[in-house]
Amino acid sequence: MVYDMERGYRTWGLLAALLTFACTVSAGCLLGMDSPASLSATIPPTETRVSPAPESTLATVMAADMAFQQADLPPDYILRDRSATAYAGIDKIFRDLGWRQGYRVSFYRLDKDRDDMTLITQDIGIYPPETVKEVYFLEKDRRCPPEDNATDYQVPFPQQGDRSMAWRTTRSGSYGTIVTYTVIFTKKNVYEQITLSGTSTDYEILKSLAQTAADRIQ
Repeated sequence: MVYDMERGYRTWGLLAALLTFACTVSAGCLLGMDSPASLSATIPPTETRVSPAPESTLATVMAADMAFQQADLPPDYILRDRSATAYAGIDKIFRDLGWRQGYRVSFYRLDKDRDDMTLITQDIGIYPPETVKEVYFLEKDRRCPPEDNATDYQVPFPQQGDRSMAWRTTRSGSYGTIVTYTVIFTKKNVYEQITLSGTSTDYEILKSLAQTAADRIQ
């Protein structure tokens, strides 16, 4: 009987020890080893770098939607003409460069009492992206006045689009002196020319309109 009781005590003691050991090992596994949750908390996540998509070289807006609206002009300017450009009206050299579509709009301001008139014209042409730069330099070479011209010369102008330039020309006659400012620029696959011409001109208006035109090319 004593033997059985001692054996029972040892059995219970062994069971208690095993339970204690099991609990200790379990606690050790949870506290001393990294669980998936602790691993995710201690190992910084891998950053996935996504390269931005290259900007498209094609305008998504039709030429007519890029043209000036009445609200873009000072209130004393009146619409003179608005029309799509006909294929037949484009020089062959530009048709060969892939001219696709175009648009032209013009506005004028008239003061009869002073015999004063100012005209603003915007010409838009759509080309393939690979040739629009060539269009720009062809237009620049044939329209830009020589540097030694006393009345026609290039003028400083804020950069517009991918490339741009502006110049000023002066012509005198029986009608008085006509000053013309012209800016040309390209953005994406669009070529634009904007002119401000008349017996009185405001260079700041041209700058504002050129910025509006460039922003409208999307």
